[in-house]
Amino acid sequence: MTDPTPYRILFVCTGNTCRSPMAEVIARRQLEDLGWSHVQVASAGVAARDGSLPSGGAVRAASGNGLDLSDHTATFLSGEVVESADLVLTMSAAHLHRVAELGGGDRAEIITTFAGPEEGSDRGYGVPDPIGGPDEEYRATFDALSDLIARALTRLAPTVMP
Repeated sequence: MTDPTPYRILFVCTGNTCRSPMAEVIARRQLEDLGWSHVQVASAGVAARDGSLPSGGAVRAASGNGLDLSDHTATFLSGEVVESADLVLTMSAAHLHRVAELGGGDRAEIITTFAGPEEGSDRGYGVPDPIGGPDEEYRATFDALSDLIARALTRLAPTVMP
């Protein structure tokens, strides 16, 4: 039996220093827990400066949940980066618009829409940016992303499982 073809998920935010790097490490852990070794994740930002380090709040939120962002460096969202992904999950409508401009609109969706609404809430508008906020905002963003990614992976299971 041959290994399944890799399935690539790309998370996109603005600077690739807060939300999308947290989403990347959260997804990596959840994928490992599920045993989905053929699903790969990456992240990028529509206004990222290649090589920028993650924000301190994102590092602390990840660390507080047993995840390490110390090796992350920002990646600018280019057409090549979009093209490399099978699914692009953005943090806002503006990010989705940029992905569409780069040719990935047919493979992209706002993460809150893709994951489906949480019982009793309307989360179709995206994930708020915690940049510059207190650590509590980063922790809340981390928790929201954990939930969204778990629901997104549940939705993806029929598509990505061999």
